[in-house]
Amino acid sequence: QVQLVESGGGLAQPGGSLRLSCAASGTIVAIYVMGWYRQAPGKQRELVARITSVGSTNYADSVKGRFTISRDNAKNTVALQMNSLKPEDTAVYYCHADIWGTAGRSDYWGQGTQVTVSS
Repeated sequence: QVQLVESGGGLAQPGGSLRLSCAASGTIVAIYVMGWYRQAPGKQRELVARITSVGSTNYADSVKGRFTISRDNAKNTVALQMNSLKPEDTAVYYCHADIWGTAGRSDYWGQGTQVTVSS
């Protein structure tokens, strides 16, 4: 059974920083793309950033230059460093990974972690 466990998040002031981390566990053959999505109240879930197994990255326009995604393939982890936070970054953030496990290849999601940016 593959699981994604997130940590980090919480409350930050505008202009502040937070760091999210996500670890994949279980019987894993390979992890392809890993990423972070977010969902604000009343809005659809949207891609924030993603990174391939060779380090290619994509960012939402709204976070470019402020957020940085990174991964450690040896530890099966992905992190999101969020700087210069804005109130509109407030959302539940979800870790996502495209993983080949014992049951084949599938998408996995973390449980979500709340990020609130407010003064």
